[in-house]
Amino acid sequence: MLDKQLVYDVLTVAMSTGGDLAEIFVENTAKDTIDMLNGQVEKANWGIDAGLGLRIIFGTSAVYAYTNNTGRDSLLKLAKDASQAVKASIKSGAAAKEVITINNFEMLKFADTVTIPPEKVGKKTIVDALRSASQASYDYDRLVTQTSGSYLHVVQDVLIANSNGVWAEDRRVRTRISAEAVATEGNEKQTGASRPGAKGGYEFIETLNMPEIGKSVAKTAVTMLKADFCPSGRMPVVIDNAFGGVIFHEACGHSLEATSVAKGASTFAGKLGEVIAAPCINAIDDGTLQGEWGTSNVDDEGTPTQRNVLIENGVLKSYLVDHLNGLKMGMKSTGSARRQSYKYAPTSRMNNTYILPGKDTAEEIISSTPQGLYAKQMGGGSVDPSSGEFNFAVLEAYMIRNGKIAEPVRGATLIGKGHEILFDIDRVADNFDYAQGVCGSVSGAVPTNLGQPMIRVKEMTVGGRK
Repeated sequence: MLDKQLVYDVLTVAMSTGGDLAEIFVENTAKDTIDMLNGQVEKANWGIDAGLGLRIIFGTSAVYAYTNNTGRDSLLKLAKDASQAVKASIKSGAAAKEVITINNFEMLKFADTVTIPPEKVGKKTIVDALRSASQASYDYDRLVTQTSGSYLHVVQDVLIANSNGVWAEDRRVRTRISAEAVATEGNEKQTGASRPGAKGGYEFIETLNMPEIGKSVAKTAVTMLKADFCPSGRMPVVIDNAFGGVIFHEACGHSLEATSVAKGASTFAGKLGEVIAAPCINAIDDGTLQGEWGTSNVDDEGTPTQRNVLIENGVLKSYLVDHLNGLKMGMKSTGSARRQSYKYAPTSRMNNTYILPGKDTAEEIISSTPQGLYAKQMGGGSVDPSSGEFNFAVLEAYMIRNGKIAEPVRGATLIGKGHEILFDIDRVADNFDYAQGVCGSVSGAVPTNLGQPMIRVKEMTVGGRK
């Protein structure tokens, strides 16, 4: 990381031609990965990415520049070039603005509590864990023809400082493992997958039953391989917990980010205080949850993360706001500025986003549904934040008949609009759980938690075969 004097000098040069705020983001990230195919290691990589991003905000606009050369001369040149770009944009000969006195930086320093640092764990231990999942998948059924697995360990050290006196240092350690199985019969293939992760060290991996995970993903693949195609049409849909939250994350969560709201490119723009969902819906984004995949002590502008109530009893209570978009909206930051690395300017993003549990049980929801679709595991999909329109694949699905889970079906997709689906949720269970993902947007790919209990949408469009 950089010393105070160099940080001060860079910020001073950055503000020399005007501007309202200069900010630097310094990063050193070490990443360790292992990829396995059919029980054999395919590749193992370790590397470091380090550099600095500089942003100068003037009015509601900004200039952003970055470099992987953090030597003094390089950084001062970067700051001078960025300041000249600001000067050209302002076109009014704005005077330089002072940076806070070097001794008055407000220091925030955080360090992850890691029980088992991943870098201290032998590669054989990690490979054996991945291999045990692979073997369990093959042992489950002869129809399993391929397995894959991966391990990820990331240690990201960041420093965020700005001309208003923010100085925040944070260490973010994240660990994730994945297992996948492919079942094949003739020309047909189906896949099962699991990708648990956490903010923490190898102690998280030790809490997992890797053979059980391998068996579970194989079961999903084989079950779907033997299933008939899902019928299409309008019907009630029960979406299970954990990764079922991907629909709220994608179809609704992105539309609550200031990234789209500030431009008016969101179906929820201008609707604070209005009813936007059924009264049974309470939604949260929380960057403070201990040990969760999407957690950070401070966001990527140096603002402490917080628990943000997005929807309360169906009423829109808050957006997710970063500093720059907050200027455009007349709102304060909610600790939601995130970026993949120093190569990206920050913007508002989700952290750990989820629907709170309700009072129903999963059994009550299923038994009270005469017919419909049970989406046990969600897959990927696509969303247009400006319209809320989405299309999601269902990785594992079953028909509901006479209030009971019946035959498995494959090829199901869920189609709709996020702002409409929120009103059509009529049951929320108490079986809350999280799942982990990587979310892509204009500031790159960031780790995000999503979650929910089982919910029921009273009617939505299901794509399949007639």
